[in-house]
Amino acid sequence: MLISGQCQCGNISFNLEWLPDPTKIPAWACSCSFCQTHKGVWTSSPAAKLQVHINNLTQLSRHTFGTRTADFLVCKQCEDIPVVTSEIDGRLYAVVNVHALHDISPALLKHLWSDFDGETVEARTNRRRQNWISNVTITSPLNA
Repeated sequence: MLISGQCQCGNISFNLEWLPDPTKIPAWACSCSFCQTHKGVWTSSPAAKLQVHINNLTQLSRHTFGTRTADFLVCKQCEDIPVVTSEIDGRLYAVVNVHALHDISPALLKHLWSDFDGETVEARTNRRRQNWISNVTITSPLNA
């Protein structure tokens, strides 16, 4: 299933190829204050392919906090956060915000709650290796 998505203004857009077609899409609401403030509800599939395109790099901000193991891709124009990336051993992994998905029936989403407080960096990177999208490409006008 090919799923498109973007931030509100379209500066950060993506195509997510979910393999195989999902019967349910997990939607994890994180309990951290950052995700709660920004309404971050994340999804991923290790077998998926994600192509992210950033139209205007000057309107992109990367927010990193805590363990400094993830980059939240923030659009400066609309302040949405459609994608989070994590580089592990030279490979880029990602999750996408379900609020950025286009044309997905709410019935397809399986809402879950996550609490990662106290998780070690090693446990965090292992969890991401197992559960996050591992086939990630990011393009922009400079490298399109």
